[in-house]
Amino acid sequence: MRRAILIGASSGIGRALAKVLVREGYVVVIAARRVPLLEELQQELGDRALVKPLDVADVPRAMTELADWIQELGDVDLVVLNAGTGHTNPDLRWDWDDETIRVNVHGIAALGNVAMRYFIQRRSGHLVGISSVAGVRGNSRAVAYCASKAFLSTYLDGLRYRAWRLRLPIAVTDVRPGWVDTAMGQSPQRFWVSSPELAAEQIYSAICRRKRRAYVTRRWILIAWLMRLLPDCLYRRLA
Repeated sequence: MRRAILIGASSGIGRALAKVLVREGYVVVIAARRVPLLEELQQELGDRALVKPLDVADVPRAMTELADWIQELGDVDLVVLNAGTGHTNPDLRWDWDDETIRVNVHGIAALGNVAMRYFIQRRSGHLVGISSVAGVRGNSRAVAYCASKAFLSTYLDGLRYRAWRLRLPIAVTDVRPGWVDTAMGQSPQRFWVSSPELAAEQIYSAICRRKRRAYVTRRWILIAWLMRLLPDCLYRRLA
């Protein structure tokens, strides 16, 4: 029986992905701060979902808890780092930027470190991080959020290269969603917005294919390509 740990499972993409993983036969630890939402999800998923409270911003404790869960399960095939936060912050409030950096950079990197060290010891496994198309280039309205997602993508690249250097069959997947219909992913352009359910199905497809990176939905690879190619004199009008 395959086992997974899903960090950030209480809502949105994480909640939808937990349902997909259980459907596909995984036993899944579902972790987040909002325990009542996790307990509601567990009632729907049954005994293959194990509820664990976790505050990613409390880095030392989060690292210890993830290591304890791995030991408790005995063997883990997949770790998904989906937790994150972000603000539209045109006034550059530092408390908002600080929160974003503590969760999206310090917290997620720490959990990725624990997971990767375990997979290296195990000599196999799959680490998935949910970054964002927003990490492709900076944005004046969400400076820290975009930077934090760029960090995550680069961090995942480094972990993947580490596995390659060690010649270990450890997959590291960088998932880059565009707009998804969640509290964090609101957009007036409804044509480009994916449901969490569709996003979760495409993420699971990327997991099965052990992809290095995946855009969700797939059309966003075109937007990311354009964002990279636009000269600064044009892009800054959008950003």
